Order: sequence, then structure tokens, then C-alpha cells
Amino acid sequence: MLLAYPFRLHVPRRAVPEAAVSTAVSLLVLAGAADLVPTSVVIALAGGAGATLAGVRLSRLAIRHPTDPMPAPPSGRAAGVRLDAAVVVAGLAAAVLPLVTDGHRTAALLGLLVVALLSVAGLRRLPGRQRPPAGLRLRSLIEAAGPAVGLTLAGWLLLPDDDLPVPARLVTALVLGGLGMAAISAFTGPDRRSGPAVCRGGLLLTLFGLALLAALPPGVTGRAALLVVPPLVLGMLLTALGAAASVGAAGAPPTADPAWPRAVLPAAVVLLAAGLHVGAGRAPDRTSVLLALAAVPPLVLRELLRGGDAATPERTAAHRRRAGRAVRHRRAAQSRWLGASGQPPPPGADRLPGDATATGRDGASNGLDTTWPSEGGATWSTLDRRAAPAGGGGPGDRAALLDALAAIGDVPAPAGALLLVDLHGGDVLGPSAREDLLAEAVARARATVAPGDLVTGCTGAGFAVVTAAGPVLAYALGIRLLAALIPPYLLGGSAVRVQASIGLAEVSGAGPADVLRQAELARRRAVQLGRDRVEWYDAFLEEQLVRRLDLERELPGAVARGELDLVYQPVLDLADRQPVGAEALLRWRSPVLGTVLPAELLPVAEDLDLIGELEWWVLDRACRQLANWSAGVRELWMAVNVTTRELTTPDFVQRAAAVLAAYGVSPERLVVEVSEPRIAADLSTVVARLAGLRSLGVRTALDDFRAEHASLAQLRRLPIDLLKVGPELVGARPDGQPPLIDVVVNVGERLGVEIVAEELELASQVEGAQRAGCRYGQGFALARPATAERVEAYFEEFPSASR
Repeated sequence: MLLAYPFRLHVPRRAVPEAAVSTAVSLLVLAGAADLVPTSVVIALAGGAGATLAGVRLSRLAIRHPTDPMPAPPSGRAAGVRLDAAVVVAGLAAAVLPLVTDGHRTAALLGLLVVALLSVAGLRRLPGRQRPPAGLRLRSLIEAAGPAVGLTLAGWLLLPDDDLPVPARLVTALVLGGLGMAAISAFTGPDRRSGPAVCRGGLLLTLFGLALLAALPPGVTGRAALLVVPPLVLGMLLTALGAAASVGAAGAPPTADPAWPRAVLPAAVVLLAAGLHVGAGRAPDRTSVLLALAAVPPLVLRELLRGGDAATPERTAAHRRRAGRAVRHRRAAQSRWLGASGQPPPPGADRLPGDATATGRDGASNGLDTTWPSEGGATWSTLDRRAAPAGGGGPGDRAALLDALAAIGDVPAPAGALLLVDLHGGDVLGPSAREDLLAEAVARARATVAPGDLVTGCTGAGFAVVTAAGPVLAYALGIRLLAALIPPYLLGGSAVRVQASIGLAEVSGAGPADVLRQAELARRRAVQLGRDRVEWYDAFLEEQLVRRLDLERELPGAVARGELDLVYQPVLDLADRQPVGAEALLRWRSPVLGTVLPAELLPVAEDLDLIGELEWWVLDRACRQLANWSAGVRELWMAVNVTTRELTTPDFVQRAAAVLAAYGVSPERLVVEVSEPRIAADLSTVVARLAGLRSLGVRTALDDFRAEHASLAQLRRLPIDLLKVGPELVGARPDGQPPLIDVVVNVGERLGVEIVAEELELASQVEGAQRAGCRYGQGFALARPATAERVEAYFEEFPSASR
């Protein structure tokens, strides 16, 4: 059985600097404990080291290079700026310690206040941050109040009573207790492995360390002062790691919520503090007694809440009967949609028109259009703005589904999940066959789910499952549903294969409409990631959807508005490092969305059927720039990327020739690149177009070559001049075999094809490509993409750039 330890953290390779800093700080603390280094110097050096590394990490989130393949969203950059400032201020508060004598408390308190304000501002802009419902937040506050008071008592007993006045001592103990309990909750909550939770916990630890620093007596001597270092340094490093995880990837799925750390750790600290207090011969004072008594009411209230949540078999059965009564009056409509009555669904029900909007918890539209294309070109949505008829029915019986979700949400401690299942592959069938397919899929689902779970229809070629199981068990149910739905369906004497995409959302205090929207976002993510999978809802999914809708809204007309731009990355001869050409790279300088890179831009352009317009604009501007460069003493070639879809159009060769003639560019100065993974579907047409380009004198290149057996076989058929390979072929293979680049170079020599090693970011990759026999190289290690003017200035540094 796999046990989820609440403090286990995954440390990636890029966290090696954090490990090095942690080791150095540990050695500093040991030196301070041995009186080899003054305590104030240890705190200053450790705080400075942690702030420096964390600041560098966070500054990279705030300032991303325009060519970064995964640029931070605007909210991520704003969060990076604020959190970067927070760790810098924390480091400065510790670094000034050796420079002041009696004023360190003022510096620490000022740093504590500034860091707290910057932390709140940074966390509010952090991507992937989820805000629990108000009721859940209140309950969490009640459950944490008792342990927090216990930690406050421990702080009161451990703080020196001969230096701090009683009010200052009490306030310091309250701050330490609150911050300590908040940090424990962050690191032990259900989302403890998510980036926002790690970042939040790191900031709380940093504030805890600053509060300890403010409580230190003047002079900052003694080994006890070294207790400031661990929370301060660890907090800053975790802040940076959590922020990077929040910006670079979707959040981690929630996991089981361990309750024991929030109860055991505060109790252990209180026992330790009481033991030290009594061992020092100090009697309990009135404040410590009052604090101990103050911890009792929150603990009693917490136990009453937990007792009310105890799920007995009778309550579980009553809950299921309540959910059944909530949807029983709609069974007739549900049966029609699941095919039980044999009647066809209403016209257009299998694919609704795209007129739906997402609704909030109160049912009002929030203006977020959630329609998207389906297979076959139609559009559909799961949220219909039309009200369901009074007698049930409606598209997919959405009202019955919302009733079931509301029944689960009405219990004091709601726990359950919604799974939206979408089937792909039935669009080629007739209406009757599609109905039979859906009926068989629902029958398989009913045989898979628990007896108390609800299977109901929804819009589109799919259905929904409402279960009272928790999130982990619901995910396991989703996996079982996939296994049950994927096997072939026997329809009309033939086997029909389908794919399934399942989106999962928890029922944990959110309104039914919100849960439905969240499950739909997760389902769509499952489709985007390749289908036949279960995806968990995460708030980052919503941000991605909004971003996608913004792209689809702003991209049409971008060419006419003059928002497109080109940057150029030089290509160098690896033998003498002389530039021989450049690759034109598209950038969309949107005044609304900022700079959008091709990796994000091109998929949207393809879906909107704008890819041809963009690619011909790129070819035109690249040839015009090439004519400007060729007017001087230099003879360089320009590479442009085209999709297989545009290359295979009947008039591509003729239009390319017209562009070259319009600018007076020699055809041999143009290189047309096509991506290797996308040519197999229409290989014969690709071969014909590439041959037509070569007949004009245009050079051709195969990009993203993978060096697989099939790729090597079709390479012989392709009329190309250049073969572009990535850095993964240059390095040594895990099995100890020679790099694949040696094989590619040998094949290229036999076919008369020159090799271009691209995406070279390390000097070792450049050396490996040159050693293997690659003639040309391209990448950040050689030259970064830049505007035409900057590339022109770069070319001027070389005596000759003619190849």
C-alpha cells in the first residue's frame, strides 16, 4: 500500500543549486554552534545566500526571454516580481544583522511587515491558486485555531521574559503560533504538492523566521539564535520552487488529507516547551494558564464538527435515498437520452449549436463562451442557456444532473465527484447506430459504477456519472470506466472502436453549475492530451481556456492590423563559426496578449483556418528581408517554415516563385522547411511539392528529424538539401551506445544531404555536433533570435558571410 507522507517533496535536477545552498547553510549553522563563526554572521550569510538563489529563481519568472518556449503568463510574471521583492527584503533584514547593535528588531519588524504585504500581493496573482468556498475556509480556521493557540503557548513559554515586555512577548507568541500553524496547514493540506501550496508554505516559513529574528535579544548571541536560520532559508527556497511550479505546469491533483501532522506536531511542540520551562525551574504564570484554557473551546468545537460528520451506514443510506428522490421524477427524460425507450433524441441533441455560456453558482451567465468544435465540424457545449422544461428533459437532462450534484452538496461535509464521459468515433455512424452505441456504453458504465452512483445523460456523445466517493476513489472509478468503454462495440454485425475522454471534478462545497463547468474543462483537457484518459480539474485549466478564447478572438485580423513580426536566428558553419543564413521565426506582438510564440499561435491558426494567411505573410516578409541583405556584399540564405497543409496546396510552388520574383531574390537563397513528423499522412504530395521547389532552385529542408526506422526509410524518398536534427540526437544515449547523430550524418553523406544541428543551447552540444560531422549549427549557444537590425549588426562583425 502506498502511503502519502505529507512532507515528501519531489526535487528535480534543476534544484541542485538549492541542495548546494542548503548544504552550505547547514555547515554555517554547525560552525556557529561550535562558536567558530559569530551567530549574527551566520544568520546574515545564510539569509543572504537563500535570498540570492531564491531571488534569481523568481526573477526568471518575472523576466522571461521572448523566445522562451513556455513564457510565463502575465499573472505569473506579476507574481514573480512581488515574490522576488519579498525574498530580497527578507534577505536584507537578515543581512544587516552584523551591522547594527540595538536596531535589529526594528529592521526585522519592518522586513516582516513588507514581506507580509508583498507575499499577499504575490500569492493573489499566482497561477493555479484555488480559493476554497467560504464555508470550507471557516471550518479550516476552526480546526486550526486550537493547535495555533497551543503553538502560541509554546512560544510564550520559550521566549525570554527578561528582555521582552509582556505585551510584546504576547504579540510575538501570537504571531509565531499563527504563522507556524498556517505553515503546517499549507504543507499538509490536500493540495500540499501543488505549486501554490508550496509557495504559500515557504512564505509562511520566511515570515516565521523574521518573527523569530525580531524576538532575539540585542547582541544576537547564543546557539538558540541559530533557530532563525532553518525556517528563514528553507522558506525562501520553497517560495521560489513553489512559484516556479505554479507558473511552469498545471497543478498537482489533490491527494489524501493527512490529519495527524496538524494535531501531533503542535502537541509535541507544546510538550517540549513545557518540559523546558519546568526544567528551568520556572513556574507557570497567569498568561500561560489563560492560553492553555483558550485552546480548549476550539478543540471542543472541532470535535463536535467531526462528530457531526461521522458517516454511519444509516446516514449513508439516507443520503442515497435523498439523491434518488431528487432525480426520480426525471427518470423518464433520462431514459429517453440513454436509449432505454428506443425513441430517438430530439433533433440536434447529439451536437448542440454553439450558443451556450458558462454559468455561475447562481445560474447567471458569466460571459465565458464555452462552445468548441467537435469531430465533423459541428460545435457543441455542455451548458445550455435555455432553461430545462418543467417536466425534466432538456438537452441531456441537465436539470437531473444538477439535482444530483445539489443533493450531494447539501450534506454537512460534501464529498463526491462528477465524471463527464465523452465518446469519440461515433460520428461516422447513422443516428440509430449512434443511439445504440451510447446505450451500450451506458450499460457498460452502469455495470462498472457502485449501486448508489448515478449514470445520466448529458449533451454530446457521452454521459455523466455522479458518485459519492472521494476524489481518489472517483479517479479509480474513471480508470475502470475507461477500461470498460474502450473495447469494440458490435453494431449491425461490425465492430466499432471508440475512444473515451473523462473529466473529473470534486463536489466539495462548490455549486452544481460550477462542478459541471469544472468537469467539462477537465474533459476537454483529456481530449487535448490524446483521449483515452482521465483528467482532474485544476484552476489552471480555466486559465488555459480563457487564454485560448482570447487567442481565438484576437488572432483574426492580426495581419491587417500589422501585429505580426519576424525575428531571425542566424545559422552558423560549425567549422569556422561564420554565419551562412538565418531562420525566420514568427512572433505575434498582440497589444492585448503580449508576445505570442509559434508553439501557441499556430495550433489556434490551424483551427481557425488562418494558417495559410500567416505563412504567406511570413514568406513575403522573409523574402523582402533577404533581398535587403543580399543587396550588399553578403549572400545569405533564409529558411522559412511551412506546414504540410499549406505545402500540399496545388499552387504552392507557383506562388513561391511569384514571391521570389517580386523581390528579385535568387531561388537558391530560400530554404523551405517542413516538419518531418507531419508528412507521413500525405507523403507522395509532399515529395511532389518539394521536387517542384527544387526545380525552381529553392533549397528544401526536413525539420524535427527523429532518426527512427520509419524516418530513415522515408528520407530516401524526400528531395531535400538540408536535414535538421535536435540536440537529443547529439548527446550520448542512456544505453551507452554512440549518439544517433553519427548514424544520421552517415546517412546524410550517402544521400548528399547536409546536416543542421538545431536548438543547441550548451557548448558541449555544439562540440558534439561538430565532432559528429554536422556542417551547420543553430541555437542559443551560437546566436539568439533577434530583430533584423540586430542580426544585420551581428553579420557585420564577420568579414564574410557568403555560403
